[in-house]
This record gives sequence, C-alpha cells and structure tokens, in this order.
Amino acid sequence: MGKRREGREAAVQFLFAHELHSEHSTEEQAGFWEIHSAKPNVRAYAEELIRGVLAHLTEIDAIISPIVENFRIERLANVDRNILRVAVHELLHVPDVPAPVIMNEAIEVAKSLGGTESGAFVNGVLHKIASSIRPKPKKAE
Repeated sequence: MGKRREGREAAVQFLFAHELHSEHSTEEQAGFWEIHSAKPNVRAYAEELIRGVLAHLTEIDAIISPIVENFRIERLANVDRNILRVAVHELLHVPDVPAPVIMNEAIEVAKSLGGTESGAFVNGVLHKIASSIRPKPKKAE
C-alpha cells in the first residue's frame, strides 16, 4: 500500500475519532499518532489532509450535501462521510492527483474501512461530485 493510501486511511480514522470527541487539539492529534504509528511521510500526508478537511469543512459539506439528497450529511455513516470529505478536499485542493486516482483510492478506503455498501455508495457520490469539480476535457474533433 502506498503512502497516500495509508495517509488517506489515517486521515479518515482521525476525522472519525475527531467527530466522536468534538475537539481538535494538539493533545488529541498526539494521542492519535501514539495509537496509530505511521511512517513520517504517511503521517505528513495524513496531517495535510486532516488540516485541509478541517479548514474547508463547511465548503466540503456544502458540495456533498446536495448529492446525498435524501439524507442530511450528519445521517451518513461516519466513515463514509469522512471518506467523502477527504476525497472532496483532494478534488478541490490537491490538483497534482488526478480525479480518477482520488476516486479509486476513496473507493478502496471505503471497502477497507466502511460497511459492505460503502464502496458503491462512495463511488456513486464521488462520480457526481468529480464531474462537476473536475470535468473531463472535451476531445478535439
């Protein structure tokens, strides 16, 4: 597994715990890394994602909410919600990673950390979001 996949998984796990504890402090983050040992480059990428998601949470949730029409974002499974948040953050703010890679990685993380339907759910939601955030360039005729 690559550093970015591990970083994404760690970021989702941190955000999951963060929602349960409703705080973000240096102590909380240090405690997380004591439990979740990671190589320095994995931790650096995870922390970059965590900072980005928390800094743009309102914007990210505003993008996800209309796509999950029949649910308020708070009603989504905590893991699925945070996988979507990490992926949307990457789509918006990490332009060096192609959209298909972000989507595939999110689906794989969902299969690994989420429920039995998480992969399909994340795929459907991200497909709609990615096409609006990063539309495919039209082919020249």
